[in-house]
Order: sequence, then structure tokens, then C-alpha cells
Amino acid sequence: MKIQVLGSGCEKCNRLAETVVSLARELQIKHSFEKVSDISQIIATGVISTPALVIDGEVLFSGQVPSNEEIKKLLQQPSVSCFI
Repeated sequence: MKIQVLGSGCEKCNRLAETVVSLARELQIKHSFEKVSDISQIIATGVISTPALVIDGEVLFSGQVPSNEEIKKLLQQPSVSCFI
């Protein structure tokens, strides 16, 4: 699973990044993680508002920090998760 957090490095972006990585580890999900702060790369994804959460190339949240429960549900979806 490829997880990306798109954002400028603001507090919300950093919190989302830390939370997503922590939950993926907690759930023992094999993943790669990338924090994207380059504005041209963010715009290329179609994201207008950050932070944004992208899993396997699909923008799942934009402009907000989802709850831990929402993130867990997304990470555990069969279509996007790849367990160790």
C-alpha cells in the first residue's frame, strides 16, 4: 500500500502524517509512506485544499484531518490494504 499525505507542512498536515503511519503500523499493514509538500505535485493530483490523504493513488480526504476511526476503516478496506 502506498500512503501519501499532501500538504505544506502545517500542523494539520504533520498530525495527519504521524497518525496515518502510526495506525498503519498498529494494524500491521505493509506500506510505503511519502509526504508531498511540492505545490506542483499537489496540484497535479487535483487537490485544492490540504491536508490530503492519498492511498494507492486515490485521494480519500482533502481539506481536513479524518478521525482515527475513519483512517483505520480506509486502511483496512480490502481494495486498498495489503497485510504482512
